[in-house]
Amino acid sequence: MENSAINGKKIAANKAIEYVRNGMTLGLGTGSTAYWAIRGIGDMVKNGLSVRAIATSIQSEELAREMNIPLVPFTEIDHLDITIDGADEVDPAFNLIKGGGGALLREKIVASATRFYIIIVDETKLVKQLGRFPLPVEVAPFGWELTERRLTALGCTLARRMAGDKPFLTDNQHYILDCSFGTIADPPQLHRQVSDITGVMEDGFFINMANIVIAGSPSGGDARVLAKPQ
Repeated sequence: MENSAINGKKIAANKAIEYVRNGMTLGLGTGSTAYWAIRGIGDMVKNGLSVRAIATSIQSEELAREMNIPLVPFTEIDHLDITIDGADEVDPAFNLIKGGGGALLREKIVASATRFYIIIVDETKLVKQLGRFPLPVEVAPFGWELTERRLTALGCTLARRMAGDKPFLTDNQHYILDCSFGTIADPPQLHRQVSDITGVMEDGFFINMANIVIAGSPSGGDARVLAKPQ
């Protein structure tokens, strides 16, 4: 029997890949939900689908190669047709917190180049207000202690993400500071405040980027497709 959370993620991923068409250039997300979308696209390629893709992490690149999905560099494209990625939290205005998988900078670069951005989650990631999940902030290792103090001054408690007994490093060799703000009343404003801090490479707020959110239920059944609020 599959774990119910995994089942919800697979249901959402399977619905998302229905939007993929022959000839598209795709963005491949990172994390446990995007994993299922990449595998599904790989199965479609095996059955004759012709696409090319850019992955948001080394981990996703490796999975794409394993599934024989052709990868291209940004030098060969000027936009992506569709990107399918997960999120750690989604509020009713489609503000997102991402970065639990540690790829937020690359994910945001890909998202910013995407014409139709699909977020896939299990239903537990839909929240009334962001903040239960700590906000990941990718920072330069040089002077990170100063960056930490300036982030703390915004009202959070934070922890530097670790990998065993060493600091976790992103694919871009940056640290991640996981910042717990509690309930976040105004995500766009806090995003601006965090982004203004020197030493911050990127934060995990994805504001006004998602076009649709697809939520899978752990109990099975059809995924819900939520349209972007007007």
